[in-house]
Amino acid sequence: MTSTKDGVAPEARTAPARSWLDRFFFISERGSTVGREIRGGLTTFMAMAYIIVLNPIILGGVPDANGDFLSPAQLTTMTALAAGLVTIMMGLVGRAPIACAAALGVMAVVAYQAAPVMTWPEVMGLVVWQGIAIIAMVVTGVRTAVMNALPHNLKMAIGVGIGLFVSLIGLSNAGFVSAGEGGLLQLGSAGGGGHLDGWPILVFVSGLVLASILLVRRVPGAIFYGIVGATVFAIIVHYTAGLSDEAWGSGSPSLPGNPVAAPDFGLLFQVDMFGAWSSAGVTTAGVILFTLVLAGFFDALGTILAIGTKADIAGEGGQMPRVNQILVTDGAGAVTGGLTSSSATLVFVESTAGVSEGARTGLASVVTGLFFLAAIFFAPVFGIVPAQAASVAMVLVGAMMMMHIREIDWSDISIAIPAFLTIAMMPFTYDIASGIGIGIIAYTIVKTAQGRVAEVGWLMWLLSAVFAFHFAMHALGF
Repeated sequence: MTSTKDGVAPEARTAPARSWLDRFFFISERGSTVGREIRGGLTTFMAMAYIIVLNPIILGGVPDANGDFLSPAQLTTMTALAAGLVTIMMGLVGRAPIACAAALGVMAVVAYQAAPVMTWPEVMGLVVWQGIAIIAMVVTGVRTAVMNALPHNLKMAIGVGIGLFVSLIGLSNAGFVSAGEGGLLQLGSAGGGGHLDGWPILVFVSGLVLASILLVRRVPGAIFYGIVGATVFAIIVHYTAGLSDEAWGSGSPSLPGNPVAAPDFGLLFQVDMFGAWSSAGVTTAGVILFTLVLAGFFDALGTILAIGTKADIAGEGGQMPRVNQILVTDGAGAVTGGLTSSSATLVFVESTAGVSEGARTGLASVVTGLFFLAAIFFAPVFGIVPAQAASVAMVLVGAMMMMHIREIDWSDISIAIPAFLTIAMMPFTYDIASGIGIGIIAYTIVKTAQGRVAEVGWLMWLLSAVFAFHFAMHALGF
């Protein structure tokens, strides 16, 4: 199907719209249905619902410069609120099947780089500035220019690398792989001696097998049914085997006594926009802001490209329809994350889980966002999906994203080297932005060494310089 600026085939534009919902979200034009969008939106939510539990654990466990901690209960409310609002905004404005939540890459910078040198309100002030900077880059055309400057083969490599990264996260969350005792990684959970052991692992494997069988049999909703099946099995195992909640890690399949929990909005608008520049110093605050922008920018860039390709709604050259609206919403998500003290709320790579279930439009994002808003009040219900069940989607999505590797020209060594480094460095560094940066630098160097400078372009040179500084700034004393 040939796409235009709205991801709609010219021949499909003449077909009569079935409803205002269809016209607004381009549902039939993109070959989808309302049922698929609802199923895809729910699948995306289930694949990323762990962030409601994980974000409070990470941010709530780190003291700021004054020794103060953020309340985990308040963080739970704010994480779900920000994710719900921004994801619905993405559906209505960007009209793409892209969900948003607290970004893991940015979260690490917030917790371990910013919080030790400033107060939490000052940290969140920098997150707001990050969003403002991203919006400014979209308005001035910088962000779109960067997306257009990336060569097609590198864009495909980014999607494949994200697939491996997503799979690694899923395998780690499920306890199928962990940090090795004698090496970098090992089979099984930490302390397991390189062996698979325990009921939670069996739950993950059973869900993976079920979803895989349904996928190859082309059953609609295969991944969703795999998650549901694994969750039901987990509940049965939890009670019959007498497992503790801690045995499951993030999320426990314990049936809640009360499905409703009162939300706590105490962190809303607890932001200091200018304090970081005086308390931490202009240089330190500036470097942290630079890191936040860089991490958020390229994480989102890679994720948007991967989702557009996977959903088959990107046009020639990998251009996403309504890309400016998507990017502005992404920037607004960072602002929202800062104002709610939940860290930057950016595009989430787990959106590919819903895309794999047929989601093609912003209606899926609206559905996902509504589930996040419901989670504010029904957190105990959504909390019964263990990480082992949600990880099923992440592993299988990674496998399907790997299928795009065939579109990379591996016969050209000047393409193969940067493509390989882009793909490999994402899981190896556990960071999407690092993989993109290393790939860009490698592409620029290799093409220049071939005497094909004209193929690089000035913007790729500029990006290479920015990433080179980013990688070296710690050694340089910044």
